[in-house]
Amino acid sequence: MLTAVAAFGEPPARAASVNYVVGTQTIGPAYRFTQQTALVETAQATLDLGSDILKIKLSRDYGKRDYPGVVANPAIHSLRDLARDEPSFRRVLDMPFHHYLLWTYSFSAGWWEHGFSPKDSEAEYREIYDFTRYLLTTYNASGKKFLLGHWEGDWYLHPGYDPKRDPDSRAVQGMIDWLNTRQRAIEDAKRDTKHKNVEVWQYTEVNLVQKAMQGGHTLTNDVLPKTTVDYVSYSSYDSLQGEGPTLRTNLQKALNYIETKLPPKSGLAGKRVFIGEYGFPAQGVGAEMQAARSRDVIQAGLEWGCPYILYWEMYNNEVKDGQQVGFWLIDDKGQKQPVYHLMHDFLDRAKTYTINFKKTHKRLPNDGEFQRQALRFL
Repeated sequence: MLTAVAAFGEPPARAASVNYVVGTQTIGPAYRFTQQTALVETAQATLDLGSDILKIKLSRDYGKRDYPGVVANPAIHSLRDLARDEPSFRRVLDMPFHHYLLWTYSFSAGWWEHGFSPKDSEAEYREIYDFTRYLLTTYNASGKKFLLGHWEGDWYLHPGYDPKRDPDSRAVQGMIDWLNTRQRAIEDAKRDTKHKNVEVWQYTEVNLVQKAMQGGHTLTNDVLPKTTVDYVSYSSYDSLQGEGPTLRTNLQKALNYIETKLPPKSGLAGKRVFIGEYGFPAQGVGAEMQAARSRDVIQAGLEWGCPYILYWEMYNNEVKDGQQVGFWLIDDKGQKQPVYHLMHDFLDRAKTYTINFKKTHKRLPNDGEFQRQALRFL
């Protein structure tokens, strides 16, 4: 089979700007197999999978808690410092990924659950502004796209992570102010920084969409319509019941609903809602069903037009009673699971299609052309 390296003379992520949509993430991995830090090892495993997408976390907890082997440095005081000065983070940001989704939490600002104070707003603005300028400058002309976001926002709003308890009005307004402050910082940094062929955007992540669809107080209903965010990520576990057509229908209904609450934005074409998390624990469903249901999610997301469909995750992060729960592509024994092979084969076929399309049409397929064809890869 012709590879992307053979066709273009360089690694696929550097050779093409096609978004292959399907990917994974690495946050808090519970094991590793090399002397590399967990961050570098799992990023390399993602490259080996064939993915052009890397999703990681940047925060004060960047050391052992998030990525075993990464040593905290007292000289790092900001997101820019972390990306620039911590060797593992700098290395993975320099890797040949085109798409980076970054859980981004500032070092300098306080939280917003009781309202976002002017002092914290200014600190947040300055740190996100500086980080955005760093990304635009350092990766100028690289073809890289960075989306700055966060983990499941509905849990931040709901006291005790209890979906039956409604968010406090101060938390709702605090989150609106937080997201809009970050958006303003990103847009101001892009305005103030000369750059080309590199992008920085913001996303918020929702996770209680079934509650939202029933009229409940949630991020989707109460926060999202009052923001200026670029994209929305859906951590989609509350819509993953059943399998086959039932699962696909439930998931697409939720995506449609989120889209109705997302304010329009000029300069961004195509769908702006994506599946930021989905997964099925091997401990509960077994390896074969894990792959089968993942296929259903990928199919649903491609049919709908999601720009990203991200599996949780490369290495499992959850351990209960000493047992791996099994949210993995590669298990704790180093064995690649059926869901790994599903994604690897999909990405391999996607790259071969891209090569052949370019030979025939003298250009790369656009997102719509790719996604229509990609459904055949499943």
